Amino acid sequence: MSELTVGARYAKSLIDLAQEQKLVDVIKTDMGLFIHTLKANPELKAVLSNPVIAQAKKTKILDEVFLSKVNKVTISFFKLMVDKGRGEVLYATAHEYINLYNIKMHITKATVTSASPLSAANEKVIIAEVQKAVGGTVELKAKVDPSLIGGFVLTVGSTQMDTSVLGSLKKLQKEFAGTAA
Repeated sequence: MSELTVGARYAKSLIDLAQEQKLVDVIKTDMGLFIHTLKANPELKAVLSNPVIAQAKKTKILDEVFLSKVNKVTISFFKLMVDKGRGEVLYATAHEYINLYNIKMHITKATVTSASPLSAANEKVIIAEVQKAVGGTVELKAKVDPSLIGGFVLTVGSTQMDTSVLGSLKKLQKEFAGTAA
């Protein structure tokens, strides 16, 4: 079974427990901290994934790093995963928990890439339009790519809308290549 599949199962169990304990938001914050910490410290991720390192040592490291920073349910979950020999799927489980949280809370992630930084007013307009289309809350991540020349590329889930000058030029290039043949 893939890491994501296993992680999704554990994340589903954890979100169910979090609902019972009324800690869904708290544990989402903890999972965000966990992901951020592992991204910043790839050695920690490697230690948790390494089957040669003793589970007791992994548990001790988790305590040292997270005990004072996360909810007791979260740290207990981490320890349970490590005790069951599933330390390698903790990272995937944290990601899947956040994905499940976003689905449950009707949060849609969107990315807009523009040639120059967007104004706050433009970001609000884009958020409003995406919210109108998908409903729920929209978390917009803005990026800048000067190679777009002008316009923007909006990505929501697997859907992409390209209004950039670069995209238009590429489209024209394909059309000319098709008619020249």
